Amino acid sequence: MNDDSPHGTRMRGVSRRRFIAGTGSLLGSAALAGQVVPAHAATATAAAVIEPGAHVPALVIGTGYGGSVAALRLAQAGVDVHMVEMGMAWDTPGPDGKIFANTTSPDHRSYWLRTRTKQPLSNFLGFPLDKDVPRHTGILDAEEMGGIIVYQGRGVGGGSLVNGGMAVTPKRENFGAVLPSVDADEMYSVHYPRANAGLGVGTVDPTWFETADCYQYARVGRKHAQRSGFPFVFVPDVYDWDYMEQEAAGTVPKSALAGEILYGNNYGKKSLQKTYLAKARATGRVSISPLHKVTSVAPATGGGFTVAISQLDTTGTTTATKTVTADRVFFAAGSVGTSKLLVGLKATGALPGLNSEVGKGWGDNGNVMCGRANHLWDPTGALQSAIPCSGIDNWAAGGAFAEVAPLPTGIETYASFYLSITKNPHRARFTWNAAAGRAELDWQTAWKQPSIDMAKTIFDKINAKEGTIYRTDLFGVYKIWGDHLTYHPLGGAVLNKATDNYGRLHGHPGLYVIDGALIPGNTSVNPFVTITALAERNIEAIIAADL
Repeated sequence: MNDDSPHGTRMRGVSRRRFIAGTGSLLGSAALAGQVVPAHAATATAAAVIEPGAHVPALVIGTGYGGSVAALRLAQAGVDVHMVEMGMAWDTPGPDGKIFANTTSPDHRSYWLRTRTKQPLSNFLGFPLDKDVPRHTGILDAEEMGGIIVYQGRGVGGGSLVNGGMAVTPKRENFGAVLPSVDADEMYSVHYPRANAGLGVGTVDPTWFETADCYQYARVGRKHAQRSGFPFVFVPDVYDWDYMEQEAAGTVPKSALAGEILYGNNYGKKSLQKTYLAKARATGRVSISPLHKVTSVAPATGGGFTVAISQLDTTGTTTATKTVTADRVFFAAGSVGTSKLLVGLKATGALPGLNSEVGKGWGDNGNVMCGRANHLWDPTGALQSAIPCSGIDNWAAGGAFAEVAPLPTGIETYASFYLSITKNPHRARFTWNAAAGRAELDWQTAWKQPSIDMAKTIFDKINAKEGTIYRTDLFGVYKIWGDHLTYHPLGGAVLNKATDNYGRLHGHPGLYVIDGALIPGNTSVNPFVTITALAERNIEAIIAADL
C-alpha cells in the first residue's frame, strides 16, 4: 500500500460493514496479529473468575484495544492484572460447531440482550431484514441512545470481535487536530509502529487483488472513483491475507468469503484474542472474568479502590454481586462504557473528585453510509469478501474518506456500498439522569447533516459522472443515507481535559482511562490503531512514573 494513502501511512482501515440477512453487515474497529486458527483454538481468556474479597494490584475494566494493551504491558512489567469483561469469553462452539454465527443467519449469539436484531442495513430490495432472536448475551450491542445507535462488541476482545479490521494510521498532517497535546513525532516513530506490529497489520497483495473474484466490487469502486478524479487507496487490515487467498482457492474453511464479520469471524481475522490478549495471557500474570460488569468504583479505606461487580448469566440476569479491592483501576470499557460509568460515579458521589470534563467531547467519527445503484454493465460480483481493503479519499477537499465496502448478499446486486468517515464538528455530552438512574447522551440526529454533506462531495460527483443514482432501499423506505448509527464511538473522557496528558483521571490518583474515551470524537480514519497506539504511549509513561 502507498504510504501516502488517504488515511494513513502503513495502516489499514477498520471496516464496518457487513449486511445481514442475505446481505452481510457491518461494524467496526479491528483486531490483530497471530496465526490463523479457529476462534476456539486461539482465545486468550483465562478461566480464573475473580472471587469476592479478592485484592488485585491492577484491575482493568474491559478487554478491548486499550485494556488489552494495558494488561499486556503491566504484566510484562511484573504487575498482576485482572480484567473484567461484561461480555462472554467466546471460546465455546455453538450448535453448528463454530464459535460465531454467520452474518446472514443471526441467532442467539448475534445480539446483546435483544429479542429482535437491529441490523445496520435494515432493508434490502424492499424487504425488512430484522428478525426475532432469543435474548442472550450475544456479541453485538446495538445500543440506542440520544438519537443514535452505537454498535459495540461484547465479549473478550471487545470491538475487535465484530469490526472489519481496517487498521488505518491517520495521515501525519491530520494528527494535530485529533490529539493536539500529544507529541506527533513520538507517536509516528514509536507508538504507531508498535501498535501496527502488535496488531498484525498487513495489506492485500495488489497483484492478487486485480484478479480475485471477491474484490470485483472494490475494482468497480476504484474505476468510478478514479474517473471522477478521486484518489483510490489500499488500506491495511488485520485479516490474514494468506488465509483469504486460501479461502479463494478452496483449501481452507471460508471465513471472510463466507460473509463472516458482524457477529464474529471464525478463522481469518486476527482479533485481540489472537494477539495482545494471547500475549498477555502467556505472561501468566493476567486473568479475565467474562460476564462480569463493574457497577461502582470508590476510594477504599487505607488506599486503593473498592470495586463492586455484578456477575451475569447468559440472559443478562445478575447471579452474584462481588466486592473486590484494587490498587489501581484502568477504565477500558469503550468510549460509551467508560463515559457512562464515570459520569455515574461522579454524580452519585462515589468519585467526587472527578472534574467537570467527564462526559464531554463525545463524537461519532463522522460515520455515515450510502449505496449507489450501478448500471448492468458494472456488476460488482456475487462473491464479495467481507473484509474491505480500499477507500476513496476526499478528506482535504471535502472532509470525507469513504471505505469501499462489501455487500455480501451472495447474489449480484449491481450496487456499490460505502461507509464514510467525515470531519463532523458536533460533539455530544453524557449527563446523569438521577430519576432514571442512568447516564444519557444528548446527541441529535440532525447533527449528522454535515457528514451527509461531506460524503456528497464524493458521491454526487461520481453519480453525475457515471449517470447512476443512490440506492433508496437499504436504510428504510426511500432513505438514502445511513445517518442513524456509528461504529466508531470516541470521547467522553478526553485526554488532557478529563485526564492529564497520559490518561490519569483528575482528582483520584490511581485511576486511569486508557481507551477510545480519551479521543475527542474524530480520528479522520478508522480509530482502533490510534486507540492502540495511544494506549501504548500512555501505559509506557504510567509504568515508568507510577509503578
